[in-house]
Amino acid sequence: MKQIISKSLQDMLSKEVILFVLKLGFISFAITLFLTWNMWGAMAGLITTYLSWIPWAWLQTSGATVATFSVAYMFFIIIVALLTSLFSEKLLIDLAKKRYPDIPVVGSADITTSILLTLKASVIFLLLFIITLPLLFIPLFGQVVLLYLWSVLLKEPTIYDVGALFIDDKTVLKTKKKRTRVLAMIAALFNYVPFLNIFAPVYAQILFLHHILKEEQ
Repeated sequence: MKQIISKSLQDMLSKEVILFVLKLGFISFAITLFLTWNMWGAMAGLITTYLSWIPWAWLQTSGATVATFSVAYMFFIIIVALLTSLFSEKLLIDLAKKRYPDIPVVGSADITTSILLTLKASVIFLLLFIITLPLLFIPLFGQVVLLYLWSVLLKEPTIYDVGALFIDDKTVLKTKKKRTRVLAMIAALFNYVPFLNIFAPVYAQILFLHHILKEEQ
């Protein structure tokens, strides 16, 4: 695990990864700004209505504003994850060739499947986020819950995007997937820091890349 994290952090500091992430981050921010600018009133109204049944007065006032910003932030994270899933294949192959030159590329992620998996994970993530929203205001406990929710957004799409490139045996891929929850949660830690959150999806992919390929050597 330490070796996987160490290699992944080194790859994150490479010029190609940083430029890739900054480009997608800018596009994601522009899309999020457009959506929230046009949907802010509706979002705020829905969240205020949802929180009205909770017997915490502060949560129904200032908490509603914070929750609305949080939802907008979640949309941004989802868009970054979706764009990373769609456009990271070449980057992953280049990184794999540098670290594991003897391991061949055996396939390619299907774009439709990548989109569907990311959208499925996004819907589950948003539903769980809305259901557990009051819990997120509980110190420490809420942060752990949120970290798990972010890992839900990352895990399934990432294991598919990375695994499709190097593993053609579905049984093997299924086995490796069982050990990736912790890796997804480690990558999700980036989401706690504004700006650095744009690195979370690609960091998850790099972690999964090393997790898969180090065992193939």
